Amino acid sequence: MKLYLIGHDYKYAAEQMLLTLFPDERPVYPDTPPAPEDGTLVLRLSKGASWVTATARLSWRGATYTALRRCRPASDDAPLERDRAYQRVLKLAFYRVGTRALGAQPPWGALTGVRPVKLPERDLRSGKTPEAARRRLEREYFVAPARSRLAVDCALATLAAQTSLRDGDVSLYLGIPFCPTRCAYCSFISADVRGSLGLVEPYLAALTEELAAAGAALAAAGHTVRAVYVGGGTPTTLTAPQLDALLTALGRHVDLSSCAEFTVEAGRPDTVTAEKLSVLRAHGVDRVSVNPQTMEDAVLTAIGRRHCAADIPAANALARAAGFDCINMDLIAGLPQDSFDGFCRSLDSVLSMSPENVTVHTLALKRGSRLMAQGGALPAGDEVARMLDHADKTLRGRGYAPYYLYRQKYMSGSFENVGWALSGKENLYNICMMEELHSVLALGAGAVTKLVDHAAGSIRRIANPKYPYEYIDQLPSVLARKRALWGA
Repeated sequence: MKLYLIGHDYKYAAEQMLLTLFPDERPVYPDTPPAPEDGTLVLRLSKGASWVTATARLSWRGATYTALRRCRPASDDAPLERDRAYQRVLKLAFYRVGTRALGAQPPWGALTGVRPVKLPERDLRSGKTPEAARRRLEREYFVAPARSRLAVDCALATLAAQTSLRDGDVSLYLGIPFCPTRCAYCSFISADVRGSLGLVEPYLAALTEELAAAGAALAAAGHTVRAVYVGGGTPTTLTAPQLDALLTALGRHVDLSSCAEFTVEAGRPDTVTAEKLSVLRAHGVDRVSVNPQTMEDAVLTAIGRRHCAADIPAANALARAAGFDCINMDLIAGLPQDSFDGFCRSLDSVLSMSPENVTVHTLALKRGSRLMAQGGALPAGDEVARMLDHADKTLRGRGYAPYYLYRQKYMSGSFENVGWALSGKENLYNICMMEELHSVLALGAGAVTKLVDHAAGSIRRIANPKYPYEYIDQLPSVLARKRALWGA
């Protein structure tokens, strides 16, 4: 789509709304105003003494649509608030013409970005009631009622989690970028362990050195680790001795005496053994994920999993026998070869195992995934909507409540990922990471540390090298950055 911006340069705001409404279109910026032909949008911002007016003119499929939105002028002395207000009216004007042209509205309305919980969270902090926060989402941003309820429920869970945090608390993330096989939908920094066995031991040696540097930085700054999350990839791809060595190093270099939650992803059932689970328990791990994604064997084959659905209950039984009383299970709505009925069967199967957490993802087609490269038939957006609506109704009916959510680019139907939990079983790390309640110190290849400074209203991100071999090669610079995190 041709985008011509007049009176502003808020390209990112325009592109966010373009992606939301027209996900198959890509922005093109002509040098001169385009003629009113199909696939053109003129987005103008006019600043007057009393009002700032955003106007949008969209030509689409033989028709032209216009809309305007206004706000009061903002002070140049507060550029962040000014830019936020002006981008909002521009996006709303674009949203109005886009939805009129399409004859439909997306489930999250005019909200863009990965964290739709931020807005109701701010409203609740300012004293608004949950109902008022919901009304604002629906009336000002055109969010569908089911989604506004999700967002406000998660905002309430965020505020509850924050009351348990103390000054100086941080979360710690360790990334293990290895899997037994690479799933077709995966775009994460993970390697098929069959082709990267030679990297595993050097990677763990490098990660141990980063642990030592991180532990020293934490101690020098007086920070305490409140939650630990070992993710990937699939951490249980490692052998039991490798897991034992890694977690021994963690306990040696990092003070975990204040840690209230210790999670390890054991997502692939074909990597779960009694010996590995025993190692995790011995090191204080109290939460694991056993993630089916689907309980349909044909769908598992389509996404490149080596296990079958029957392996999930077996892995779950091993985790229960090892003493785990908090287990998460993931499902993905919109997988290839899946259907509404298949998704419902998968959800019923998962609930029959009584997990304390269920995370319902929506398939996101990402560059770098084999599924994106291969193409192929996927459930339509309306069928994915039925899957998610069924999950919402069923999980609420079984006593689960949503506690965190986020969105991604290129999600089927422009929906969301939602974490559901039984009361008291919410994962603190997930909330702190997604809603940026405190700093997250991240270790390993592709890990991104987020240093949250609430007093300054800022977040500083420090990314490690993306791939395992780069991480190993660039370890000296990784260690130097860790040692200097808080000016140590």
